[in-house]
Amino acid sequence: MPIFDYRFPYSSQRSPVMGRRGAVATSHPLAAQVGLRILQEGGNAIDAAVATAAALTVLEPTSNGIGGDAFALVWDGKRLHGLNASGRAPMALTADVLAAKGLTKVPTEGWLPVTVPGVVSAWVALTKRFGSMPLKQLLEPAARYAEEGHPIPPVIAGYWRAAATRFGARDDWRATFLPWGRPPEPGEIFACPDQARTLRLIGESDGEAFYRGELAAAMARYAHETGGFLTEEDLAAHTPEWVDPIHTTYRGFEVWEIPPNGQGLVALLALNILEDAELPSLPHLSAAQLHLVIEALKLAFADAHRYIADPAVSAVPTQELLSKDYAATRRALISLDRAMRDPLPGAPRAGDTVYLCTADAEGRMVSYIQSNYMGFGSGVVVPGTGIALQNRGAGFTLEDGHPNRLAPGKRPFHTIIPAFVSKDGTPLAAFGVMGGDMQPQGHVQVVIGIIDYALNPQAVLDAPRVRVAGGLDVHAEAALPVDTMRQLLRRGHRVRIEADPVMFGGGQMIWRDPDTGVYIAGSEPRKDGLALAW
Repeated sequence: MPIFDYRFPYSSQRSPVMGRRGAVATSHPLAAQVGLRILQEGGNAIDAAVATAAALTVLEPTSNGIGGDAFALVWDGKRLHGLNASGRAPMALTADVLAAKGLTKVPTEGWLPVTVPGVVSAWVALTKRFGSMPLKQLLEPAARYAEEGHPIPPVIAGYWRAAATRFGARDDWRATFLPWGRPPEPGEIFACPDQARTLRLIGESDGEAFYRGELAAAMARYAHETGGFLTEEDLAAHTPEWVDPIHTTYRGFEVWEIPPNGQGLVALLALNILEDAELPSLPHLSAAQLHLVIEALKLAFADAHRYIADPAVSAVPTQELLSKDYAATRRALISLDRAMRDPLPGAPRAGDTVYLCTADAEGRMVSYIQSNYMGFGSGVVVPGTGIALQNRGAGFTLEDGHPNRLAPGKRPFHTIIPAFVSKDGTPLAAFGVMGGDMQPQGHVQVVIGIIDYALNPQAVLDAPRVRVAGGLDVHAEAALPVDTMRQLLRRGHRVRIEADPVMFGGGQMIWRDPDTGVYIAGSEPRKDGLALAW
């Protein structure tokens, strides 16, 4: 097991948070407190995760909402379970509909990218299978914040300003999220009574109002009136899916992800490529180390963009892609001194988001992520409900013959991915890094930092990151050593320093010491949140 270094190697100067009876880590302090209160009131890690997730739809609407999707990994004390609560394309929406409009790709705004929201079904499924408290009780803290209002933290205020430039001309979005005719400033109180009523309807009906009742009717009616494709039948047909998590081994540790249609496969592919690369012998954040990480990620993304799709519709060669032999063939393509431009996918043999993690005194742990995709999603807000609908359909392609081509009732390529680490069947860590295609890149950099360099859960989140951006382009945080960036440039990488921390995602982690049972938690310094334990 890693013996963590508890010095302060990077900028935040925060120690990890430790406790024995439970922990919560997420991107908003008030949401973290909601989850901790649930634990202290006798709830388990699953109860805390659902309550925290619901609170985040209210407290951080810039990144997620009631109209988004969700995925979870749950250690129930004995084994790991996966939950895919992503929604499908409306049955009336086809690639031909978009082609008739002269479109060559799915847009990111309006009704065309709207898929069935899955977040509520995740809350219901988690509560029914593993929870100890009724859903109504778990959603009430979120409803109270929506009703009474909550102060807007600085990072979220910045996201809100950016969203106003996209959606400020939409009457439905403006009526709900610009009550003053402008975005809220840091410290201003924002309330949304419509969200409070919606959350209480969901809680009182165990989700039925959302998929088969009053809220479903409101969503379908608004779609019909304004050119959308979502129907009551689409909503009623939605069910989340319990899935077997996929994993690979990395230096004796098991790293777990949700299977496709999510992009967790990218992280596992990259780790397989890096496993025999002798990273521990290279200094952390050195050019030699980062070059290998960047090249492995390029190869992993090339495969992901070729093969990942809805496995219920298109076969995905997951096990073949995760073969160590296949990883060796991909690793052989990496030059130690020259960057690849656009690697091709291999040929395996046949055969804006919020993240949270929770843990309880009995050893249950949850890795959970939910999102509207791009900020507030599609910009469509159902009047009178506070429901901002996701634009997850923008993850489809319109390319003929591609396994991820838009089709009715199909789930798109998904960016949001929770992760988990174990060793020899012993649960160790629930973690995740939100932020579009930064997510698997963040997972790889976190796993390497923990396992190869013994960074503690806070330090590994503090560490500067890089982000593969396509071709030879690499985004880098300014905190990276100047000499590292110079050497990356010499290898042919086009390194661009990015001052905006949003480019590099936002992570949370709870690590459980298997010998003492102590939880060690860290929270992303690039966000407003924190980790709590007791």
